[in-house]
Amino acid sequence: MAVTRKNKRELAAMRRAGAIVGASHRMLRTCVQPGITTRELDARVHMLITRLGGQPSFLGYGGPPPYPAATCISVNEELVHGIPSKRVLREGDIVSIDIGVQYDGYHADSAWSYAVGAISDEAAGLLQVTEETLYHALSVVRTGARLSDISWAIQSYAEARGYGVIRNYISHGIGQALHEDPQILNYGPAGRGLVLQPGMTFAIEPMIVCGAPTTTVLRDGWTVVTTDGRYAAHYEHTVAVTDGETEILTSQETSEEEL
Repeated sequence: MAVTRKNKRELAAMRRAGAIVGASHRMLRTCVQPGITTRELDARVHMLITRLGGQPSFLGYGGPPPYPAATCISVNEELVHGIPSKRVLREGDIVSIDIGVQYDGYHADSAWSYAVGAISDEAAGLLQVTEETLYHALSVVRTGARLSDISWAIQSYAEARGYGVIRNYISHGIGQALHEDPQILNYGPAGRGLVLQPGMTFAIEPMIVCGAPTTTVLRDGWTVVTTDGRYAAHYEHTVAVTDGETEILTSQETSEEEL
């Protein structure tokens, strides 16, 4: 497993990419409302990314077919990779929006789940626990930890609260490529695998569900849904390992005007 440690220039590019991702999510806090289409949300994010000097990481990615949009927007039982469309968001929906940006040859990636207006207690509980699971996992990302410490942090936190942890979609390394080694399972025992060192960069992304942790892919070749039709949530940050606390590269604290 070849895991790169980023130098100062590379980390600077990833910080800029991450700041653009974070600013995009900050904008979405006010844009995600009943009545807007997922395509409109994608267009607003795409415009902001390019205005700030980035390129959408997802547009044209993979395939066949290649991914056709700047964002992945997944609603309710859709877990990941939902394709923006004419679908109108309704009061009570939850929507997960995944954004990747490339800047000066380096990527950053972050997903966030949003409530559309007033949502049910079931949906609100899922969003709260999934976000908490992400930050619990980030708390173990530090020099000297083992890779599977992240896996166990995700699994143990979510399952202890009665939620399912998706097995077949995982966290990963990130840098010059959107997906790099190492692959990081979102489940499994602690204390195994790679020893974390300063300069390593990861996209940590727990994907948590209310029901059974099983999924299927729709006929569009991209959209992943829960097999039982129950709610799914997705939170993700791109982070760098340091000698101290985890550095979150996709923080939402910086606005567009500050970049």
